[in-house]
Amino acid sequence: MKSIKRKALVILGALTLTAATPVLAAGESGAHRHEHAASPATLQLNAGKKWETDAALRQSMGSIRQMMAGALHDIHENRLSAKGYGQLAHKVEDEVGKIVANCKLSAEADAQLHVVVGELLGGAEGMAGKAKGVKRQGGAVQVIGALEKYATYFDDPGFKPIAH
Repeated sequence: MKSIKRKALVILGALTLTAATPVLAAGESGAHRHEHAASPATLQLNAGKKWETDAALRQSMGSIRQMMAGALHDIHENRLSAKGYGQLAHKVEDEVGKIVANCKLSAEADAQLHVVVGELLGGAEGMAGKAKGVKRQGGAVQVIGALEKYATYFDDPGFKPIAH
């Protein structure tokens, strides 16, 4: 579990360096070495079409969507406790770790996914109370925004953004 979180944090750190720098998941070991293309500053479609996805990505994004949708009412009503936000943050980090560990996308689709992953992890950090100047609710809003971007730019027919 810790190695998955470490991988996600490595990617987040790499994403924050610069949009033009090639990103390498340096923390990975074993036979699977995961090289990433340069991370774009903004999301874009693939020649007017949504980017490919794989089963692992669809599963994890669906799980994040489901847990955020389940907490949406309490988030809107300012009734979600700090512990509740922390649990959501932990679950988002775990799902991002699964995405990182099981990534099977083309380099171009992967580079686009890094933008979404960066926003998911940034939102999780906010929900966990670890981002200075960001309220936990603001972190949740960032995660929901990342889910909307995923729905807009990635081909996942069963995925619907959260209506809010």
